[in-house]
Amino acid sequence: MTTWLYGINPCSISTGGNTGFPCNVNAITIVSLSLGASGLAFLMIGFLMLKLRRAPKGNELMNKISTYIQTGAKAFLKTEYFYLSIYCIFMTGILVLLYCLNPPSGQKIDGVRVGASFLAGALLSAGAGWCGMAVATDANVRTTQAADKEGLSVALRVAFTGGAVMGFTVVGLGLGGLSLFFFLMSLGYADDDTSGVSSLVYSVDSLAGFGFGASSIALFARVAGGIYTKAADVGADLVGKVEMDIPEDDPRNPAVIADNVGDNVGDVAGMGADLFESFVGSIIAAATLANGDTALIMLPFWIAGAGIVASTLGYFAVGTKDNASQHDLLFALHKGTITASVFVLGFCAVICSQLFAGREKEGWMLFACIAIGLVAGILIGQATEYFTSYSYSPVKSITEAGVTGPATVIIQGLGIGMVSCVAPVLIIVATILGCNALAEDYGIAIAAVGMLSTLGVTLATDAYGPIADNAGGIAEMAELEVRVRDTTDALDALGNTTAA
Repeated sequence: MTTWLYGINPCSISTGGNTGFPCNVNAITIVSLSLGASGLAFLMIGFLMLKLRRAPKGNELMNKISTYIQTGAKAFLKTEYFYLSIYCIFMTGILVLLYCLNPPSGQKIDGVRVGASFLAGALLSAGAGWCGMAVATDANVRTTQAADKEGLSVALRVAFTGGAVMGFTVVGLGLGGLSLFFFLMSLGYADDDTSGVSSLVYSVDSLAGFGFGASSIALFARVAGGIYTKAADVGADLVGKVEMDIPEDDPRNPAVIADNVGDNVGDVAGMGADLFESFVGSIIAAATLANGDTALIMLPFWIAGAGIVASTLGYFAVGTKDNASQHDLLFALHKGTITASVFVLGFCAVICSQLFAGREKEGWMLFACIAIGLVAGILIGQATEYFTSYSYSPVKSITEAGVTGPATVIIQGLGIGMVSCVAPVLIIVATILGCNALAEDYGIAIAAVGMLSTLGVTLATDAYGPIADNAGGIAEMAELEVRVRDTTDALDALGNTTAA
């Protein structure tokens, strides 16, 4: 058994622990790699924005439609964030009061620490959603123009670039904000006779407020945005397809704008806030379970930082040909996630070997948990793809059921949906059991960090979907040629699968 599984800190002087690296590092060194990786994420955002700006925006009508969508999305988020701000201010006051009255460290300032962390988590989560929405509503018309003038491969690249901005914004703000606040929370605590362990424990505990703030925004943004999205989507279909018998996204249907707005506020802003919370929450959970062990606190921060570097490399691996099938398009995006996964595994092997020198057995057990989490995420994605892509039999069987009417479509679709849950559940259970056997609670937590480490590129494949969907709507409303809609429909079908 490893020492940290018993709660014994190998860096503790009182137990005869190590005084060298990594036990002798301070708070800023712990998050040095993650802060540097966050800087890389922001540089990547700048590069992607410049690349996106070079893509043409099309004619006046296309831009007018895009402006309507962007105006609607901004109006929704402004209203949503106004009410959320009231909630956040109220909860900040409650947290400050509670932690001042009963401070974990004995310092009354703990209330201010937790309250500030809560506000920071909420603001950064909301900011990630807003930035993603702003970029998505700018990239949609550029994707339509690329589909019209340059073909499928360029349109895929433009839409994916827009999604990548969202991905790197989430990981950059999430990891950068969390790392900065970990350092700030460490200030003011006096090191004790166990080489500053209490300082690190209290610093990590204060980050629970950061995760709570991110979760608060994610809950409301995901639910409110999701309800609006589905309501607008169903409403547009009922009016257009059922009542008026006109094509989807027909310019005569005013609900189409609301439908396209919903894609951005629910599937981009809401989803971004949701994954922001998952990303930072996994890091906070692992660092909290470290129980003051410096190496175990550093590990999730450094893995997340390595994931940003790997995601940057993965972005450049995405590409396809103009006459690509759905299978080819899926593989084009898979190249990005697989490339990032391979690189992050290599980076994690190096990180574990350095952080656990003298504790090699523990280090490789944790590396195994990281690898299990990463592979589990890929397998869940592959299983979901099988049940949601038109390239495979489950979706085709739903299409065939439509020959006999809507009732059989509902029955077949519900059945396929139920069966599709089996594989992810089994994979998750196997991951939990395997990592628990290797490294108990901390192993499970670090597997979650590994699973989310490549979020920069995997979120890009997710946010890409609403951009492609909007591009198809603009093509239809601007009355472009049928071939343009065929191209955007291919991208949209791919986006539905990657979103799932």
